[in-house]
Amino acid sequence: MQEWIIAMLVISALLIIRDMAKTIFSGMKKSAATIVYDQHPQKEKMERYATSFQRLANSFYGMPYRKDYLSNGEIEELIGEVEQNFCQKCHLHHVCWQKQYLQTQQRIYNLLRIMEEGDEEKIRRGKVELMGICVNQGKLGDELYRMISRERQNLVWSNKLIENRLAVAEQLSEMARIMQIMSRDMFEVTDVLPEFKDDLERRLKKKNIVLKSIWMLELPDGKQQYFMRLRSRGGQCIPVNEAAAQLSKECGCSMVARKDSRSLINGEFTTYSFVEDVNFKVLYGAAKITKDKESVSGDNYMCTMEDTGQFFMCLSDGMGSGLEACQESEMVVDLLEEFVDAGFTGETAAKMVNSALVLQGKNGHFSTVDICVMDLYSGMGHFLKAGAATTFIKRNNWVEAISSTSLGLGLVQQIDFETTTKKLYDGDFLIMVTDGVLDALPLDRQEEVMKEIILQTRGNAPKELGRGILERVLGYSEYRAVDDMTVLVAGIWKK
Repeated sequence: MQEWIIAMLVISALLIIRDMAKTIFSGMKKSAATIVYDQHPQKEKMERYATSFQRLANSFYGMPYRKDYLSNGEIEELIGEVEQNFCQKCHLHHVCWQKQYLQTQQRIYNLLRIMEEGDEEKIRRGKVELMGICVNQGKLGDELYRMISRERQNLVWSNKLIENRLAVAEQLSEMARIMQIMSRDMFEVTDVLPEFKDDLERRLKKKNIVLKSIWMLELPDGKQQYFMRLRSRGGQCIPVNEAAAQLSKECGCSMVARKDSRSLINGEFTTYSFVEDVNFKVLYGAAKITKDKESVSGDNYMCTMEDTGQFFMCLSDGMGSGLEACQESEMVVDLLEEFVDAGFTGETAAKMVNSALVLQGKNGHFSTVDICVMDLYSGMGHFLKAGAATTFIKRNNWVEAISSTSLGLGLVQQIDFETTTKKLYDGDFLIMVTDGVLDALPLDRQEEVMKEIILQTRGNAPKELGRGILERVLGYSEYRAVDDMTVLVAGIWKK
């Protein structure tokens, strides 16, 4: 539970850092150059914090990693323990442990290794071989099994602690990375050219908007972000889109207000943020049905548009069905949304959620996760899967499948996600499904049948397409849902 609390504190700290950035930008009343100068010590302070967090994470990473088998030294300690505590009382002790020492030690060593692997047939044969060296081979075999079982249990707990340590280390490392990014973004704003400001001020004045200050931030991808302190004239309420339109004319590219900016400009000076508009738009819809005799679906999904121009969609299927499965997948989706909003990439967010689930410690419980992050500037789609069913891309009269064989979230700390990147084009549909959908189709050709269904289903709207697909799939199972079934569809179009 302590580790789980740590995970939540990390999320909270990142959100606080993000809000600090918003507060600093919203309170800009001096020139950008003055702000950079005044706040530079704070930037260095945040960078020192980031370095400290990274060093702390590295200290965790430098500790021993998990192991699946006992070392030779640990096995030899067990042999010494059995000789002292069990064999010492035997009247033939001097024969086994003095005259036949090497033979006795090797056979016990071999039997302990066999017991460690857990092969019952080999264990039985190994115990029989003890008859050649021990008159109490039955009791000795039981004692060895008790000892190796104890050590295996200790190894399980040791590995669990190691996984928890790695989970915390990963969160600390990512927190350090986010702090570095925030320190850069908060303090690297610059003044625009005087000519640029004067021309924009004249444009805005014609629309009854007063410009007090303007700053520019160069983003890592080469795009620009502007911060303007604006108010209206005569007590009017003017849509912020009007200011965005005038800024677009001055910049020579389409600019839009960030979603966290106010939608109206009133009589008080307020800081507004503007970014370059994306080249694509996305609409999404879902169709789902709950497993027969269940009142709650174990499937959950989330779609969100980020200020970075990325559309994030996720579909999660909890283990089993019903309320418990719903709570598990809902927690996965909620945590992913929190991490993405805090500035994590899709893969990093998934790793952090996996760490949180491992820390929670529900052995054997897991949730699948299917993630797609669409860059609406370039049209590139980045896919990440952890135990998820096949994803499909529909393009005109052609369907592509993206499959996965990876484990779900919450099983192991060091999880390998399956990732791929695809170029998405105007009019493409992205179709995510849970395993209940594919399981309703013929077992030997699930993907082929699903492709046929997608091609045969007509629908210009994502929700309409999703409903049509689900109805056709239900036809293969006599319109009975033997598992929760969800179809999540997103369509991408050129603006």
